[in-house]
Amino acid sequence: MLKKILENSRFLVLIAVIGSLIGTVALLILGIYEIVEIILEVSHGSIESKKIVLGLIEIIDTFLMATVFLIISIGLYELFIDSTLKLPEWLEINSLDDLKAKLVGVVVIVLSVIFLGNTANWKGGQEILYLGGGIAAVIFALTYFLKQKK
Repeated sequence: MLKKILENSRFLVLIAVIGSLIGTVALLILGIYEIVEIILEVSHGSIESKKIVLGLIEIIDTFLMATVFLIISIGLYELFIDSTLKLPEWLEINSLDDLKAKLVGVVVIVLSVIFLGNTANWKGGQEILYLGGGIAAVIFALTYFLKQKK
């Protein structure tokens, strides 16, 4: 009986899969809303070009976060529920290490976009150096972590 309970407990991961899918949809809707908002501001001429660029960078960040949630959702479903999903080869996940590697890749891109957004807001001073150094340290640590797993 305990064996049957443990075998079926993998379906509890569906909670995380559904939650991640809901997060994906919510972030995509938010990104589309923000795009429409910028388009309306541009059409009224009430926005400067720097604010447009910053807004679009933030929207890219929102879409990248939606991608993270989607990868988590697909990965967990593929690992725990059904490994026969028809997915592109680059999205196939066969282990938790594969899922971590894909997430690290997206996290590096998200951190890069965050840094790009901050450089657009930079008004001089050393704070950008500290931010860049911190992001570089995180990227280095994540890369080191991935290499150690292999």
